[in-house]
Amino acid sequence: MAWFQAVGTALGHLWRRSLQLRVIVSTLTLSLIVITILGVVLTGQITDRLLEAKINAAVEEMDRARSTVENRLTGVHDANSQQQRLADARSALSSRGGTGQSSGAAGSFDSALAMVGGTPPQELTTGPISQVPPELRRFVQRNQVSYQFTTVADPDGYRGRALIIGSPSAEVATLEIYLIFPLASEESSLSLMRGTMLIGGVVLLVLLAAITALVTRQVVLPIRSAARIAGRFADGRLKERMLVRGEDDMARLAQAFNEMAESLSNQITQLEEFGNLQRRFTSDVSHELRTPLTTVRMAADLIHGSSDDLDPALARSSELLVNELDRFEGLLNDLLEISRHDAGVAELQVESLDVRMCARAAISTVRHLAKDAGVEVVIDLPEEPVVAEVDPRRVERVLRNLLANAIDHSEGKPVLIRMRGDAEANAVATVVRDQGVGLRPGEEKLVFNRFWRSDPSRVRRSGGTGLGLSISVEDANLHEGRLEAWGDPGVGASFRLLLPMVRGRKLGQSPLALEPMLRKVPALPESEAVEPTVIELPAAESADDSDATQATAPEHTPRDGTPAERTGDLAATNGRGDTDSGADDDQPMSTETGDRQT
Repeated sequence: MAWFQAVGTALGHLWRRSLQLRVIVSTLTLSLIVITILGVVLTGQITDRLLEAKINAAVEEMDRARSTVENRLTGVHDANSQQQRLADARSALSSRGGTGQSSGAAGSFDSALAMVGGTPPQELTTGPISQVPPELRRFVQRNQVSYQFTTVADPDGYRGRALIIGSPSAEVATLEIYLIFPLASEESSLSLMRGTMLIGGVVLLVLLAAITALVTRQVVLPIRSAARIAGRFADGRLKERMLVRGEDDMARLAQAFNEMAESLSNQITQLEEFGNLQRRFTSDVSHELRTPLTTVRMAADLIHGSSDDLDPALARSSELLVNELDRFEGLLNDLLEISRHDAGVAELQVESLDVRMCARAAISTVRHLAKDAGVEVVIDLPEEPVVAEVDPRRVERVLRNLLANAIDHSEGKPVLIRMRGDAEANAVATVVRDQGVGLRPGEEKLVFNRFWRSDPSRVRRSGGTGLGLSISVEDANLHEGRLEAWGDPGVGASFRLLLPMVRGRKLGQSPLALEPMLRKVPALPESEAVEPTVIELPAAESADDSDATQATAPEHTPRDGTPAERTGDLAATNGRGDTDSGADDDQPMSTETGDRQT
């Protein structure tokens, strides 16, 4: 059974791949149908003609036989004499004496006679009258000359189809004359004709297959050559061209293909030159701007350092100058980084380390953004180390960009960062989710475009340059991983960074789902707003999103002394909170809890 399946699969693959095979099979199938129909029609016509000639000859032979029999039986009324005359008449029809076989224009035949005679009246017969069908005898007894094709069994040895023709007598009232013509010669002729047509059809099919293969080969070979050269052209071998022979359609196809390839090669070369020029321009401009930027930075830092001695307006101006210089410097760094990716010269500084360190470093960097925006950051990292071969600087930058983007669009609602590793799947996944404005359908792809913004009127709290997610997806690809996005308007957005734990091995299934099973958390009134809190969930009690359960949140007392109940997707403290050693009173509080994120 498996062998038949393998053969069927191979034949199906060959059928789909070979145009020549499909043309040959289609041609042979149509030819076979035409030959079959033609053979059936010709066989029917020839059979009808043979039988028609047989019937006409049999009718002529019946006229002669009827005259002979009537001459023998006219004027005889005695039963014994009639029986003897019947035998004499049958013998007169035969040229072989006692065999009862005769020959004529219709071929050899046998005869059978029957009549009613004697006192009392009785039926007198001679010859194989039992071979005559009753239906034919009824027609003859009604004074009709009739014939019928039937199967006979001759005691002398013939068994097969035969033509039986019967006729009444105008001279002898009850006389019935039957002539039995075997169809052996006609059946032999028809068999010979059918065999000849079958052999001719097979030979014709073989010749058609050879002719079709030869013709299609002349068409398929240039097409295969074009496909092979197109594949090489797609691989970057832009000098490949088709060979032009003659002036026919295939030659014009090859010439048109070569002209197209030449045009594409020129355009690709121009685009590469333009891209190289653009990247070189971006890189040169970025490098050239560093020198004046350094000078302006030193001057701005000097002015900002003396802002206490300036009037409030100048002090505020110096602060704005420093902030914008920070943003400008970040833009230059992003432009340099994106130009490295475009030029293909970006390199990984791979280290085998605990990826949780990159996540904690990114969280520490965005603490001030969470505080300014009043956003709680929920941390769900495994208790066990998640060791992977990554570039820590790039992974930290990706997570920092994702967190800053989530805080910007969270609308004051909690932001979750969750990490899981799966050694069997060779995958470590980090998911950053917010419950803010979300993404409209189709924007999960556009979000990674350079300088793309879903809402241009929205103010960036993080002071981003518009290149963060573009650089992040390039960093993920550089790690042979993936950066994916999901969003739903009014529900929030989710970004998942999936990286291989061991480079060079196949990346398996993600241990974390991209689409969350989250319930929408309503925003707190301004009167009940609390300072942002970073809540870290231990991995021992936190699993995948599908297994997450809801914890009843106890009362949480913010720093202004106003109690606020924390519910929904935000995990709350359970009395086991420890203050983060890296945070002061002005930074968000870090608390560990056993409650799980849903």
